[in-house]
Amino acid sequence: MNEIIKIISSLFPMGPMDAIGVGIIDFKKKSFEAFEATNFNQELKFETKPQLYFDLASLTKPLTNSLSFFLMPEAFDHDMKLCLNHRGGLPAWGLLPKINWKEQILSYPIRESETLYSDFSALRVMLELEKKGINQKEICQKVWDSKTIYWTDLLPFHETPQYGFIHLEPNFGKVHDPNAFTIAEFCSHAGLFSTVDGLCRTLLNYQEKTGFIEKNLTDLKIQSHRFSSGWDRVVNPNDTLAGRGCGSFTFGHLGFTGTSIWIDPEKMKGHVILSNATKNHWYDKANLNDLRRAIGEIVWTKS
Repeated sequence: MNEIIKIISSLFPMGPMDAIGVGIIDFKKKSFEAFEATNFNQELKFETKPQLYFDLASLTKPLTNSLSFFLMPEAFDHDMKLCLNHRGGLPAWGLLPKINWKEQILSYPIRESETLYSDFSALRVMLELEKKGINQKEICQKVWDSKTIYWTDLLPFHETPQYGFIHLEPNFGKVHDPNAFTIAEFCSHAGLFSTVDGLCRTLLNYQEKTGFIEKNLTDLKIQSHRFSSGWDRVVNPNDTLAGRGCGSFTFGHLGFTGTSIWIDPEKMKGHVILSNATKNHWYDKANLNDLRRAIGEIVWTKS
């Protein structure tokens, strides 16, 4: 952890974000370490008792759709599994209307296709579960730590870093994703906020209640598609945002706001990074990616 703090001290102040949280998880020991760093007003501070609620962005997908799959695999038919793994042929993205957005998502035919990472596919999974009478939010809340809550439930004292602008005003506390913002109700593609320690506890709960790490490792060994059970996989362990030194079956997910989860199922270790890399813009993540690689390499090789 001290080496990670050194990396943060060196690279973080030069980046586009002014808040970052890092967690290292040992799934064998059922334990984690976490801290957050802020650079508000050019003053670098570290906090071992994280307070900030970060916009998890697409980390919402494995914490909703993938979690639902591991909790109740019998509810997922062939088409739903295709959508879970972004192989259902749905469009990748588009601006959805406030009214009739569900009808639009349900109107697309599901056809087995090559992998196309798709927010619409993620939403389709939720809507297919809803058609079966399954309230995904209620199911997943049984596993989420109490500090991992949906964005509409944030209270005034829940502090968040800035995520871009809304109507030219700095955005604090509202979801960054435009469709989640427009929909303004629970959705499975984006929308969760969490503290870094809350996310670590959630992943430990996730493993305890589902054994998803071992189950996903089994699937990764027998199939070659990019996504497995809704989790992304490392394609090249020597050149990955997960960090050099991870195993070839390492899986995880990235979030647009500058978030990530990576888990090496053979080492039974993982790390999470939360940030507000979209504080002022979205197009420059070179510094964030340098941090991702450096932090990951320390976790895999020295922890």
